[in-house]
Amino acid sequence: MKGGRSKAETKKADAKLSVKKGAAGGKKPAVKKGKAAKDPNKPKRPASAFFVFMEDFRKTYKEKHPNNKSVSAVGKAGGEKWKSMTEAEKAPYVAKAEKRKSDYEVTLKAYNKKLNDGGGADDESDKSKSEVNDEDDEDEDGSADDDEDEDDE
Repeated sequence: MKGGRSKAETKKADAKLSVKKGAAGGKKPAVKKGKAAKDPNKPKRPASAFFVFMEDFRKTYKEKHPNNKSVSAVGKAGGEKWKSMTEAEKAPYVAKAEKRKSDYEVTLKAYNKKLNDGGGADDESDKSKSEVNDEDDEDEDGSADDDEDEDDE
């Protein structure tokens, strides 16, 4: 053997490889862990100051460049403009972003409280609950039961 590995060295290397393969892909877990299902009722996170700025910037950019259909060009131009702005120029966008963030925190607390209190199983609206209760009240009074009158005849 010229400069090659001996059989003992290759067996050791193969054994190490087989152990690694076995550990990584040998046994599959019984339950596959994935992302939890997203709740469509959960409030969305608020936009950052940059994205608040971009909402206004897109409008002005499209007015100046009506033929430009590239989203990336608008994004690049907006990023360059944002970087060149001073803190004083960014202040209104930062203030809007902070207000949105505080509103988001309030709605998120209400959402989490609703989840913890109700458990999320009873998603009936107040109107549907009141309608069901109204029907039950009528049955107790006897005014809504026509079945009893038919049985007497």
